Amino acid sequence: MNVSKLLIAASTAIVLTSQVVAEELKFANFTPPFHTINASVIEKLNNDLSAATNGSLTVRGYHGGELGSGPAEQYIRVLQGAADMAWGLPGYTSSQFGKTMIAELPGAIPEDMPGYQALWRAFDDNLSQEFPGTKPLALWTSEPNIFIMRDKVIRSPQDLKGLKVRVAGATAAEVAKALGATPVQMPISQVYNAMQTGLIDGVITGASTLKDFKLDEVADALTLGAPLGRLAFFTVLNAQVYGDLSADQQAAVDAASGAELSKSAEDAWLATANAALAAAREDSANAIVELTDAEKEAFTKAVSGVVNSYVKSVDGEDALAAMQGN
Repeated sequence: MNVSKLLIAASTAIVLTSQVVAEELKFANFTPPFHTINASVIEKLNNDLSAATNGSLTVRGYHGGELGSGPAEQYIRVLQGAADMAWGLPGYTSSQFGKTMIAELPGAIPEDMPGYQALWRAFDDNLSQEFPGTKPLALWTSEPNIFIMRDKVIRSPQDLKGLKVRVAGATAAEVAKALGATPVQMPISQVYNAMQTGLIDGVITGASTLKDFKLDEVADALTLGAPLGRLAFFTVLNAQVYGDLSADQQAAVDAASGAELSKSAEDAWLATANAALAAAREDSANAIVELTDAEKEAFTKAVSGVVNSYVKSVDGEDALAAMQGN
């Protein structure tokens, strides 16, 4: 074989080798690219994995439901291989994540305790079985939930009587019912239109949604300080996809995920929430209620039975203890 043929053969081998080794992971994102998830998780994963593997492993975000519409189907999308990775809310399929949902209950995780730490403490012994077929890369919680209302000012549980309030999942539904509201479960992506048309009166969720889902445009009343829990989130990778990666690529995924990635997400959610609240305070059209201690107590009393009842229903006493560091 002459030199020219050797060079052609070598070049072909290099191309084929690079095709085999290089891997671009598809990340399904049901929200627009300006959402907090993009910089804090998707872009961070891409940067970290690309740097650690000299570009042989990268992540590409597919935004706005490009890999399939429907926020509730994110986990299934990964299992079925439509996406390699995705993020979502356990609350959208609450029955699958019974123990994980404990993190969303009022007071289950003390307000001064990072939610991601609580979730990872409980993961191995209590939550891992709720994530079949995937490798969880990040688990985190939102900022504390608040009332974001279309035009109703909420100062007491009595103010919620007869109101339709959107909730993300089963635990928030129990909280809403305990407060006298009618819970309406729907993905956050549907809330804007539902509030704008009056289908719902408000939502129990974090202040970050004022920015990430533009709820500031359809809400005029916020109530802060009620014990409404938090939201929980996950980012998962298809277990088979992970298993097919090279040892070096798997090591890079391991290093880039877990507590570090979870903290990045949770910190970003808090930053978005703080910025959104600051903007809301500057808008004179908004009525913003910050509950007094006495007003908070009325809400605390109303939801006092929810935590124990729910934890018992999912046999989650050990999971709750682990989340709380006990």
